[in-house]
Amino acid sequence: MTAVTRAELRKFFTTRLWWGIGIAQLLLGIAMGVLFAFFVTQPQVGQNGQRQLSGTAEQVANTAYTGGLQFAYLLTLTIGVMQIGSEYRHKTITSTFLATPKRASVMWAKVVALLGIGAVYGLVFLVGSVAAGAITLQARGHEPFPTSGVFRSLALSLLVLGLWALIGLGAGILIPNQVAALLISIGVAWIVEPIAGVLLGLWSWGREHIVEYLPTAATQAVVNQVTQGGSDAAPRLEWWAGALVLAAYAAVLAGFGSWRTVRADIS
Repeated sequence: MTAVTRAELRKFFTTRLWWGIGIAQLLLGIAMGVLFAFFVTQPQVGQNGQRQLSGTAEQVANTAYTGGLQFAYLLTLTIGVMQIGSEYRHKTITSTFLATPKRASVMWAKVVALLGIGAVYGLVFLVGSVAAGAITLQARGHEPFPTSGVFRSLALSLLVLGLWALIGLGAGILIPNQVAALLISIGVAWIVEPIAGVLLGLWSWGREHIVEYLPTAATQAVVNQVTQGGSDAAPRLEWWAGALVLAAYAAVLAGFGSWRTVRADIS
């Protein structure tokens, strides 16, 4: 198993893709850290007419550091799709299974490798966002690390990005055409799902029982970001429940996709 996992990591890190995404993640983290730190420290007018922050000090710091996570997980989602999609596209999946006849071992190695890759890129993103966000928060008179919960959210962000990579793996398996898998998975994650969340939020039952279980809402719950919408905002899961929901999405997609690959004919 160790050799197979190492082979999967070698497939990824021997191409030029890895450092290109790494640079993109770092620059994205810096830009999002500054942008969200500035945005979240803008006082809002409360019900009493006084200007106040839209969340606790911990939520403000978390949002400054992880507000751009929705862009970061799109990149790890892309990596997950390409990890299997490129094999179908270039017909290397056949040689992969010939070299390791136990297909279950290959798919398990891909899962382990993607969790590690997602965590690595999450760390790169957080280095940029925390450095830039902390400087911006301090310049605007706010505590960069008000509670230990901020460090917990940062650590959980690595888990979130790894899980989104597994969601991409499942999408890449279920849609063998790599280009179609990329377009559909990114479109659903970035456009369809947020729009569905807004529409469901207009329906009281949907806002109270469905929206919080969508991937984006679960991700925000894990990292404890500022909730937008005031009293009309959808309920939020606890961080551990959000992590379980996101893990369930990853397990279903990656698990079903892996089961399908193990049983399917490969030519």
